[in-house]
Amino acid sequence: MPDRPAARISLRKQPKQARSTDLVAAILEAAVQVLATEGAPRFTTARVAEKAGVSVGSLYQYFPNKAAILFRLQSDEWRQTGHQWKAILGDTARPSLERLRHLVHAFIRSECDEASVRVALDDAAPLYRDAPEARDARAEGDWAIEAFMREALPGATDELRELAGDLICTTLSAVGKSFSGTPRTVQEIEGYAEAMADMFCAYLKTLDRDL
Repeated sequence: MPDRPAARISLRKQPKQARSTDLVAAILEAAVQVLATEGAPRFTTARVAEKAGVSVGSLYQYFPNKAAILFRLQSDEWRQTGHQWKAILGDTARPSLERLRHLVHAFIRSECDEASVRVALDDAAPLYRDAPEARDARAEGDWAIEAFMREALPGATDELRELAGDLICTTLSAVGKSFSGTPRTVQEIEGYAEAMADMFCAYLKTLDRDL
């Protein structure tokens, strides 16, 4: 049996006028509200259109299906995270381990602040996670950690730097998702982030010492 074609997740067209841009923004804002309150299983284009106060036909002018809306929300989040990682890790005026510590705190706070939407997007990930567009949207964060590892571990092989970067990113993502699944106080967030930062910094110090 041939594989089913992947759902289209790109915009049908890009908004060019202010009115069109406002319409897309209203749809995305409504989508966040529907996703946060009802979760991925009950997320539909009809519910989003109703929340946005537009017709389903107007929504379909830009988004071909619900996967396209969810992917747009996820890709915006990935790109925002990528910009954040690039800004923090690329601040060479600060020591590398200080930057890593800052990154961990910023990431864990962000995960907790936006937990409901992030959890729902993760539930919807099978709709778009393997699409080429998804790989492109995640690229900036990958480049940021790669550049940081070259600086933090200058004597390491490419394979070791890739391993260290992947371990930190994977752990941050998995632990952030798990930790943010329960409401947390500011003190709990800061304490947890500090402990994670201690662990990552100790790991990089050990790698650097053993080179």
